[in-house]
Amino acid sequence: MLHKQSITPEDYREAMSRFAGHVHVVTAELDGIKRGMTATACCSVSDAPPTVLVCINRTNPRNETFFNAGSFAINTLAIDHIPVANAFSGFADLTDEERFSFGAWDTITTGAPTLADARAVFDCRVLELKPMSTHMVVFGQVVGLRLGEHRPALIYLDRNYRDL
Repeated sequence: MLHKQSITPEDYREAMSRFAGHVHVVTAELDGIKRGMTATACCSVSDAPPTVLVCINRTNPRNETFFNAGSFAINTLAIDHIPVANAFSGFADLTDEERFSFGAWDTITTGAPTLADARAVFDCRVLELKPMSTHMVVFGQVVGLRLGEHRPALIYLDRNYRDL
């Protein structure tokens, strides 16, 4: 067992890799430009009104789309969406246009791209942006919702995809 008093970013990332998270693709569109990224840092804030949050790296200039679009969607993935998760993870060095060639995309309410066969889609209007260190916490009110089929959920744990 390892105990640390001084925590490096590498130590923190290792500890967080042991924290299971549901995998999502967060999307937005601004002036005809679509942006999407794979994320596990999404969660519910409240059910009245329905509110969620997502944490987005603000050091990446391409993520400005999320902060300026006024809306976003959280697309909750199933185990068969691993190719979609990989495409949006940034590791494949795909353009945003190439990323959206994985999966079938449409819109619900706000115009943010939504994955047609996601387990769930939360289509949101931005309520608040809160800078926090390297990330921006984006709060959104859910104004559109789609419930997909019940399929095994895509989880990320120990730096690997798993199903639940």
